[in-house]
Amino acid sequence: MNQKSKAEQELEDFETVFKALAHETRRHILVVLNSRGGKMTAGQIADRFSCKWPTTTRHLKVLEGAGLVYIKKEGRESFYYLESDRLNHVVNNWMKWFSKK
Repeated sequence: MNQKSKAEQELEDFETVFKALAHETRRHILVVLNSRGGKMTAGQIADRFSCKWPTTTRHLKVLEGAGLVYIKKEGRESFYYLESDRLNHVVNNWMKWFSKK
């Protein structure tokens, strides 16, 4: 089986995360989650935005696919949690490519 090199994995992570961050609404969702302690219900997130529920859901799925949020069911509610460690890790790794040696 062909395993990816560390550099190839980093490039793939960059693509996935930066593609998720490319949309203003998704960046705003992350900022709101962060300002609210990193945990909100889907309804609380949707209430913060003017787009319709299916659009908000699509944005959340992109963020989840990029590993920037995860969902945890608690009772009848689904909570979205910010994965700030993942965001920091990928962005910091990307910035290292541009550091002076």
